[in-house]
Amino acid sequence: MFLRKSVAQILCLLALSSPVWADAGHTYDFGQPASAAKATRSIEMEMGDMSFAPKSLDIKAGETVRFVLVNKGQLLHEFNLGDAALHARHQQEMLQMQQSGMLAPTGMKAMAGMDHSKMDHGMKHDDPNSVLVEPGKTAELTWTFSKATSLEFACNIPGHYQAGMVGKLTVSQ
Repeated sequence: MFLRKSVAQILCLLALSSPVWADAGHTYDFGQPASAAKATRSIEMEMGDMSFAPKSLDIKAGETVRFVLVNKGQLLHEFNLGDAALHARHQQEMLQMQQSGMLAPTGMKAMAGMDHSKMDHGMKHDDPNSVLVEPGKTAELTWTFSKATSLEFACNIPGHYQAGMVGKLTVSQ
């Protein structure tokens, strides 16, 4: 019984620490990244400190949307598309990045003297469904939504989602 419980705990820890959701080659059942030239419409998203405006979005399946993300807050924010489970996994990765010193309140830090490309710690922010936006900056993310579903757009920087920096995105037929 003890061995079975220990193995189960180890597997859970490995699953939580695995960076599979950070794999740039990962596919998403709700869509895929697209070039801005393929966008059928643009939506400007204002990022305040712990808020998005608008707070909800309605999109049609098959539509390609260019999100223009304007950070008007004082902190680094993220725009990430996914369901609640994906956000929960990504929050763990962002917490690891913060704890390692790579993620600061206003931006990503370069780790002096360290070549992260040669390290296999999975700590990078290169998810195709996500973008970081520094204070006062603007970024873009273009996405083709493949099917009707309920999603969220969220900031998964530690504490931001919990403070209410999340919105509803409904993809309809």
